[in-house]
Amino acid sequence: MSEPFYITTAISYPNGRPHIGHAYEAIAADAIARFRRMQGRDVFFLTGTDEHGLKMAQTARERGIEPAALADEMSSYFREMDEKLNISFDRFIRTTEPAHHKASQAIWQAMVDSGDIYLGRYEGWYSVRDEAYYAEDELVTAETGEKLSPQGTEVQWTVEESWFFRLSAYQDRLLAYYAANPDFIRPESRRNEVLRFVEGGLADLSISRTSFDWGVKVPGSPDHVMYVWVDALTNYLTGIGYPDDGGRFGRFWPADVHIIGKDIIRFHAVYWPAFLMSAGLALPKQVFGHGFLLHRGEKMSKSLGNVVDPNDLVAAFGVDQLRYFLLREVTFGQDGSYSAEAIVAKVNADLANSFGNLAQRTLSFIAKNCDGKLIDGYEATDGDRRLLGEVRDACSVQFARHMEALELSAAIETWLRAVFACNQYIDAQAPWTLRKTDPERMSAVLAVLYEAIGNLAIAIQPIIPGSADRLLDLMGVPRDERTYEAIRSGEWYRKVASSDFRLAAPTPIFPKLELPAEA
Repeated sequence: MSEPFYITTAISYPNGRPHIGHAYEAIAADAIARFRRMQGRDVFFLTGTDEHGLKMAQTARERGIEPAALADEMSSYFREMDEKLNISFDRFIRTTEPAHHKASQAIWQAMVDSGDIYLGRYEGWYSVRDEAYYAEDELVTAETGEKLSPQGTEVQWTVEESWFFRLSAYQDRLLAYYAANPDFIRPESRRNEVLRFVEGGLADLSISRTSFDWGVKVPGSPDHVMYVWVDALTNYLTGIGYPDDGGRFGRFWPADVHIIGKDIIRFHAVYWPAFLMSAGLALPKQVFGHGFLLHRGEKMSKSLGNVVDPNDLVAAFGVDQLRYFLLREVTFGQDGSYSAEAIVAKVNADLANSFGNLAQRTLSFIAKNCDGKLIDGYEATDGDRRLLGEVRDACSVQFARHMEALELSAAIETWLRAVFACNQYIDAQAPWTLRKTDPERMSAVLAVLYEAIGNLAIAIQPIIPGSADRLLDLMGVPRDERTYEAIRSGEWYRKVASSDFRLAAPTPIFPKLELPAEA
């Protein structure tokens, strides 16, 4: 049986429609999941929506509807976004599901059994927008004199009866775990941020509310609902069957990686591992906090009017074009910027002019001058072997190494260098000249290019799955040969060449983008 791989996004808070930040996280996690499947791993990919909490209750009240109706409506927009972006999730979880309530109550009870939950009274600052509690020394003062959270959001003084989690008891255990598992929090900047926070001391955490009732009920205390982050984090367990499905849960837990935004690193790298330690459950292997997407270098906000709907970007540029730009242009783990002009320039340079043009002119030449038939066996020169070796190494070794390290843009850069090498080869070999002077050599050159282009298309599937599949279908590459192992063996080309397959005249896979008028 193949080795399991469990990857999650943070579940999205649906008090508003999806924005490009949600899309970026989903695309990145999807590329990693697809890559691992191509390696032969048994992948389980979880995403979904986090539908409880005070923000949802307030938004519903403002709209004059029930929170459940708001959750149903908004969750559907996030699922629709995932489907448009070709996100290959295995489960889309909603925290309003009865199974999730059961799982949340199960982990709560496990923490009670460990003696880590007690009843008290909470008095302190709370940010509704962040769904987070802040100590006095964490607050910042606005120019108006108003106290704000470290994120710049409004805070309010809250006083109510609350159940507390003994987070203070986990400071040393967490620091010891971070020291023993240096890759638990990535990238390094996030790890350093968490270390500073925990080393500064941990206070016990208020984990229930009585001022509203939209959430998971606390076992034995029906007037309390769980703090939304206890409930939200537990989705990673619910998604694979906790506490009932011992088979799936036993196979996939602990998660290999949680892909999250950097603004929620504290919840995932401090609170979550402490909850799991208390409940006697294994910790995830890694938490990766990616950066923010900026629009023309500015943080997106409704007040600036620069919040962009990912569906609009898909309509303007195409799914794979958007996926490629975001994963190629933004160094994973750092902030990145985008604009319509940048998307058009990058996609046209890399996909239309470099890879697309390479495929189009090679395949068109074969269809027109060779009746669409490939040669099975040819006399390879040192240059032929060198190019194929370079492409195989880039596509199946270097690309894989970068993807395993979550260096997504570096993986694409490696792939692109192999594309450039193929373009240099075709220009140097000039098969259009060989057609008249040396038809046998022309056929060999085209065979080398065909195999190289197929390998490039196989390798880039996690990034641009729809376009890569269309190209591989056109080239007759069998579905079961679209793996990194197939690139290394080279068997797929021999199978196609020795079959009755004939290449039809291709249509461009990557037509050039035009800048939308409104941009």
